[in-house]
Amino acid sequence: MANFRVAESYRLSNRIEQSEGYYKAAIDGGVKNPDAAFYYGLALKANGKFDEAASQFEAYTQNGANRALAARAETEAKNSRLGTQIVAMRTNNEVTPLDQLNTPSAEFSATMMPTTKELVFASGREGKKYAGNGEGFNDLFAIKFDDEAKMTGGTVRKLEPAFNTDDMHEASATYSPDGKMVVFARSNNGSKKGYLSVDLWASFFKNGVWEEPKLININDRTADDFSPVFSPDGQTLYFASGRKGGQGGNDLYKATLGANGRFTPAENLGPEINTAGNENFPAVAPDGTLYFSSDGHPGLGKLDIFMVDKGKVKNLAAPINSNSDDFAPFFTGKDMGVFSSNRSGGKGSDDLYMFRKKPLKLVTFYADGTLVERNDKTGETLPVANETVALFDSKGQKLQEVTSGADGKFSIKLDSAAANYSLISDRAGYFTARNSVSTVGRKPTQEELPNELNDIKVPVTLTLTKIVKNKAIVVDNIFYDYNKSDIRPDAAAELDKLVQTLNDNPKITIELSSHTDSRGKDAYNQTLSQKRAQSAVDYIISKGVDKSRITAKGYGETQPVIKAAKTEEDYQRNRRTEFKVTKISE
Repeated sequence: MANFRVAESYRLSNRIEQSEGYYKAAIDGGVKNPDAAFYYGLALKANGKFDEAASQFEAYTQNGANRALAARAETEAKNSRLGTQIVAMRTNNEVTPLDQLNTPSAEFSATMMPTTKELVFASGREGKKYAGNGEGFNDLFAIKFDDEAKMTGGTVRKLEPAFNTDDMHEASATYSPDGKMVVFARSNNGSKKGYLSVDLWASFFKNGVWEEPKLININDRTADDFSPVFSPDGQTLYFASGRKGGQGGNDLYKATLGANGRFTPAENLGPEINTAGNENFPAVAPDGTLYFSSDGHPGLGKLDIFMVDKGKVKNLAAPINSNSDDFAPFFTGKDMGVFSSNRSGGKGSDDLYMFRKKPLKLVTFYADGTLVERNDKTGETLPVANETVALFDSKGQKLQEVTSGADGKFSIKLDSAAANYSLISDRAGYFTARNSVSTVGRKPTQEELPNELNDIKVPVTLTLTKIVKNKAIVVDNIFYDYNKSDIRPDAAAELDKLVQTLNDNPKITIELSSHTDSRGKDAYNQTLSQKRAQSAVDYIISKGVDKSRITAKGYGETQPVIKAAKTEEDYQRNRRTEFKVTKISE
């Protein structure tokens, strides 16, 4: 029972990642509390043990006594199974702690004061300690940076006494676009109700001063209402609330501001955004995109930051999200801003971090080619100048043509996306030169790229070979099982290349021949080689080659390459498949 109490104290003080061992010990010791297994699953998830967490949630779905938690456990199980995928995601964001603002106390919920361009945030750095966490009651502070882009320099000041009290929390300010109205969250001091509750307050800037804040008309007396944020046009206020009638936990709501300073009744943002978990700290980017924090959508552990992209909720992934609480984003520009996190490595409690989307480093692929002609007598290759080389996509569509230079070199720009290509060069009296080039798997990671613009050259060589009638050309790697003539899969792959040669060179007619070694009886070898040659020809015809263009001929052991074969290597060279051009149509 003691282990369970320790585990619960960690969970209830938002340190559930530290409760894992205590929940396990309590469960292994037979703790009677039926919900311990569910919370143990949450602790495992907070520590990135997604598969173990999913198993706990799935078991609770079947056996849990609390049906509300069992329904949530079903969702948590699915989310945990997706956790490893989200860990593998990583965006091109740069995250930097705002160390000049952060302290061992909490700093969170940044916004911008439109009139002064000060960054306004909440912090528990001063004043009376709150017994709930041993930190100071949160107040609102502001700073005018010397360098706004880098968020450096400047001096922190505490906002006017109208906004800050000694024994109540103030946090999450949001300003109307003209800077004349501010809405923020304020708790009571706990003395009347016996516990802290949070409501939304508003103040107006009139006659050069901020008026005394007043409760706004969308608060719910029975629940916490907090983390307000105006839309960029100031007409809509988004906020979080634990009021009844939602999807469970804290939900996101919105209300429209009327001309009289009152808001329309709050509207729940619905089940696509809200879950049985907690949705908090909404934010609206300059382009109108809604962001928020949640522990109910698939994430990395505790609270993660999400965006609504074309109606779908999307996790922002690392490095903005971690397995700690990541929340309260605020955009200071199109692709930059501030968020809050209690991740490890900070100064303590919640800290403020700047995020900035780094420009993507771009890659341009080129086929770095050489066109050569092989000299059959010497085996040497010589560059081929002023010859056309064509690039085809994987569907056989011609994309572009280039001409080889005096050194046989050519360069063709490829698509930036991963793709497979063919390069082809034709020359009268020569076999068509063909080779493949691929950019699949060649693109380095952003971290590996040295420059913002990067050229990557993929080497490729095309070889032209003169067509000589009745000259035997070995087809490599055509193997048959012992005493059989069936075409094996490995042989089929090689014969497909010969099919391509026939398709590339429609004017040639060939004889395909099969040869055995000298072991075995002559007549048997003759019959076997004919069957093997015919099997290969039948395979090639089955691929669409006209049967008038190819004949089969078995030579048995009559034409050895090595006449006095003695070693297995000699015998292997004599067991071969060849083709020779017998006719070239004009």
